Amino acid sequence: MKIYTRTGDSGKTSLFSGERLKKNTIRVEAYGTVDELCSFVGVIEAVLPQNGSRDILSRNLRSIQRDLFAIGAILATSPESGDIHLLQNVEKARIEFLEKEIDAMQRDLDPLHAFILPGGHESAAWAQVVRAICRRAERTIITCAESEGPDNLEEIMRYINRLSDYFFVLARYLNKCEGIADYTWHEE
Repeated sequence: MKIYTRTGDSGKTSLFSGERLKKNTIRVEAYGTVDELCSFVGVIEAVLPQNGSRDILSRNLRSIQRDLFAIGAILATSPESGDIHLLQNVEKARIEFLEKEIDAMQRDLDPLHAFILPGGHESAAWAQVVRAICRRAERTIITCAESEGPDNLEEIMRYINRLSDYFFVLARYLNKCEGIADYTWHEE
């Protein structure tokens, strides 16, 4: 099977549900941003520190990537399609999973009293990049929901919002694991 099809050469792509859209439509932008997000989650997993929490964090990141693939599939299916009901939306349990993981990491962190700047360990810096991409994905999904109707995007928006919180805390946690203090905005 060839990887190239030439069907996108004219600036259009196909949704899972068969419709052809211009590649710059908000729906394509939304699932493209989620795809980008998923790719950068893989970067974090690749550069995780070799410490005691690596296996758990790696499993969590792979689980998040599976969630993002499912979200991408929902976004890549037209809301008017009869196929949309076949796709499972983000379950509340997945949002609760993120909240549980955030709470667990925060127990090991000092309270935050200032804005922090991204950086520190390589994995923490990448977690901050992912947090920013997550926020962009959230904005794009909101725009998609506003322009096409919310359909089943409310749970996706909640998940992506919580996911950005997860990556913010993960960045701090990864720095803490490596003995690197938060670098605050007001430090000189």
